Amino acid sequence: MTDSGSTPTYILGVSAFYHDAAAALLRDGVVVAAAQEERFTRRKGDSSFPHQAIAYCLETAQIDVDRIDHMVFYEKPWLHFERLLESHLCSAPLGLRAFLAAMPSWLNKKLFLRRAIRRELKSRVPILFCEHHESHMAAAFYPSPFEEAAILTVDGVGEWATTSFGQGQGREFEVLGELHFPHSVGLLYSAFTAYLGFRVNNGEYKVMGLAPYGEPVYADRIMEELIDLRPDGSFRLNMRYFDYMRNLRMTNRHFEALFDGPARIPETEISVRHMNVARSLQVVTEEILLRMARHVHDQTKQRHLVLGGGVALNCVANGRILREGPFDDIWIQPAAGDAGSALGAALAVWHRYLEQPRKVTVDQDGQRGSLLGPSFSSGEIREFLDAEAVPYRESSTDELPGAVAGHIADGRVVGFFQGRMEFGPRALGCRSILADARSPEMQRTLNLKIKKRESFRPFAPAVLREKVSEWFDLDKASPYMLLVTDVADKQMIAPSDSEVEGFARLQVARSTIPAVTHVDGSARIQTVERDTNPLFFDVLQAFQQRTGCGVLVNTSFNVRGEPIVCTPAEAYSCFMKTAMDVLVMENFVIQKAELSQVES
Repeated sequence: MTDSGSTPTYILGVSAFYHDAAAALLRDGVVVAAAQEERFTRRKGDSSFPHQAIAYCLETAQIDVDRIDHMVFYEKPWLHFERLLESHLCSAPLGLRAFLAAMPSWLNKKLFLRRAIRRELKSRVPILFCEHHESHMAAAFYPSPFEEAAILTVDGVGEWATTSFGQGQGREFEVLGELHFPHSVGLLYSAFTAYLGFRVNNGEYKVMGLAPYGEPVYADRIMEELIDLRPDGSFRLNMRYFDYMRNLRMTNRHFEALFDGPARIPETEISVRHMNVARSLQVVTEEILLRMARHVHDQTKQRHLVLGGGVALNCVANGRILREGPFDDIWIQPAAGDAGSALGAALAVWHRYLEQPRKVTVDQDGQRGSLLGPSFSSGEIREFLDAEAVPYRESSTDELPGAVAGHIADGRVVGFFQGRMEFGPRALGCRSILADARSPEMQRTLNLKIKKRESFRPFAPAVLREKVSEWFDLDKASPYMLLVTDVADKQMIAPSDSEVEGFARLQVARSTIPAVTHVDGSARIQTVERDTNPLFFDVLQAFQQRTGCGVLVNTSFNVRGEPIVCTPAEAYSCFMKTAMDVLVMENFVIQKAELSQVES
């Protein structure tokens, strides 16, 4: 660690060019800022070089790029290119079209990445490269609250690895085993995502949300035909059914025949068959990950497990690993996909390359609530509102939580914009839309009139940490909305009804908090504590005092197809083009009813 008074060491981690570009900046090993490029460019999943995310990080630290001591890229391009070449050669001549489509970007930018990065940054900053799964493992282990832990990272593919496991202690970790391309849980899930008519690398969570509407009627077929799964969780895919090695498609006609019909055309009707396929895939994925977790425990004998890689965002599987797996506790990287690898690569440089010690605080992770993005002062927000001639009320800090809770209790939907933007895919109370979890109509209202997305999609509850076991079958913190568990029995009012099929199950109010109870009686939980997010905590507490319910709907502040809002202007624009009733930006409260009166 740098001595007090000496020059600090800055490390910039970057992920780019494949999916979800991001930047993360460390100062003496402590994360100063991190953000995804999509939040600035407004292109969802933006994979371009993260100029604006880097600029934000540098501005937060009040340095320029030449002050960076080490810049690190989250994977090794020559290894990635080696895999690309070998894969196309193995499938030649069928892979020629995909090969020719990939080559221009590789020859122009990706292959000679050091030169490309220096050109993009306009700087001679020293550049290092981290292996893809090393970045994932570092992102999972180093910010965790465990001095030592088993590590499991699962995604689509890095250079060659698709799954890695190992163990970490102090500032070091070691890789004990890997699975390699083309055998991949992430690519298996993405293949089904494409088959079900959703966008790869964007729609996987839709498949997870769709799964509870169906039955696992195809699970045995998947296990018998698609995957050779072994007791330790290792497996091989039957590549007869997949085209991603040699084509621009994920699946083929053999896959379609296996699942009784052609791929769903996007935006067309979702049938019961589609629901059953989704459920079958989810069941198989959970079984794979449970076997992996048990094998990792057998190999490491560790009490704790940390999870990373895009598949670690499968919060249903995470809940099962916590409940049914052999570990005392688990921790999941909140930005588990490639965006989080920018942070992981930077941490790997600090601890492994520079050999700096790691400090662990028991029961507190190093992610700082993942509130690592931009914030805006009251002065900046007032300036925006005045420039746009938006009528508003300014509340005192003491009055604001009660006022927000009152609006929600009265049935209004509130856009909630405060503090630093979240790093990762979840809104955690800083760029959120809040509503009453007790309302039977709220899920439909939010999906169709505000989020403008598929009606089947569930919403997550935010709950006071000390009240979580009162409402859910959970007795631990879940601050990052990455665990699914059942709603507590005492809150349930209707059992699962097997006679009600498909989306008709949406019409059954199953609990006292129906807006956040999925059709199988589960919920994806965010626990909230004052230390991490004091204003959001105070709103929840005020709602608890007013209604006796310490639970709110918390969904991301965006509409379908757009990234979560970053700035006051984006929050106001989203508010105006949806059916939200109230917008709260720091201490400023804007009511749509009052805007209508002004316009008339």
